[in-house]
Order: sequence, then structure tokens, then C-alpha cells
Amino acid sequence: MNRDTEKSIDREAIKAAIKVLKAGGVILYPTDTIWGIGCDATNSEAVAKVLAIKHRADSKSLITLVSDTDMLARYVKEIPDIALDLIEENDRPMTIIYPEAVVATDSSPAGSALAQNVVSEDGSVGIRIPNNTFCKALISRFGRAIVSTSANLSGSKAPAQYSAISEEIIKSVDWVADPSLESGSTGEASQIIKVGLRGEIAIIRG
Repeated sequence: MNRDTEKSIDREAIKAAIKVLKAGGVILYPTDTIWGIGCDATNSEAVAKVLAIKHRADSKSLITLVSDTDMLARYVKEIPDIALDLIEENDRPMTIIYPEAVVATDSSPAGSALAQNVVSEDGSVGIRIPNNTFCKALISRFGRAIVSTSANLSGSKAPAQYSAISEEIIKSVDWVADPSLESGSTGEASQIIKVGLRGEIAIIRG
């Protein structure tokens, strides 16, 4: 397959995925790490669908993906300097837990804040900027944060490749990315680092 054909498939895949996301649907897609189940992270009803697919309690937070630091700034009240340093210097997929998420209210403009059922009970939220061409293009063109939770039932092993995803998960979503798009994924979960407003750092998963 030549590069022009790949780009064409990517564009069509992105268009199809965005159509589903805008309709409040759920997608199954490769990230920079492992396969994820995703939806519009600002749509609480879509997030509830993801939790139901995974058989996961709604008291647990979900990781979200953004395209860049400008988009990140829309969804957290403050980006600690240490987080910006980590984003700039780190060469591995890294999810950062920020202390205060911007959470949607009844008066919030559409897409401007995260759904309540994305964030933790303490108001923190885990967000990653993926180093993956397909993911970044999808999120950038969609214009909103996207949920990224591993494509498995709660309590079972996260799938590194499409071939490891259960049929139940595949049949539960509204759109499935072509397995060939997983070529840019590491196949391993990201590291998770929690940061504080005064520069505190805690490694949750190395």
C-alpha cells in the first residue's frame, strides 16, 4: 500500500469516526499505546455508554486524549509548570493527572468542559497528548477531548492488538477503526504521573 492510499484511508476513517462521535456514539480505535474505547469526553450520555460497555462503575475516572496543550488548557483549571516540562521532555506515552478539571454545568457551552462522569470524585482528571498521527488528527479535527479507556471488560486484560479484543466489545461499539491503523501504537499502557499545583509529582504507573 503506497503512502497516498494510506493517507486517503486515514481521512475517510477520521471522517467516519467524527460522524459517530458527534452523534454521541462510541468508537473502537488504536491510540499511541493500546486499543481504546472512545467517545466525546464532553458528552455525559456518551461516556455512560462507554462505562456500560466495559461493565465499569461510574465512580471511576476515565483517561481522555487531547491534541495539544491549547486544547488541554480548556479542560483543566491550571496547568502546573512541571506538567509542561514533562510534556516537552518525555519521550514515552504519558498520562498526567491534573488536580482540577473543568467540569460541565448546565450553562456550559457545548464541548467547552468535561462530562462529570469522566473526572474523579476529587475533581482530578487524567489527560494525555498522544504521539500518534491518526489520534492527533482525529482529535484535532473533532475539536474536543476524546475518552480513551482500554478496550476490554472491566477486570480483564487490556488488548495490545486488535486481535486480542473480545467479540463482545467489538459488537458493542458504533464504529471500529481498521486494524491496520494500529501500526503506530506501542502496545503498552502509558505511564501515569500525578502532578500538583506546587510542582509535586507522584508516579502512579511507571
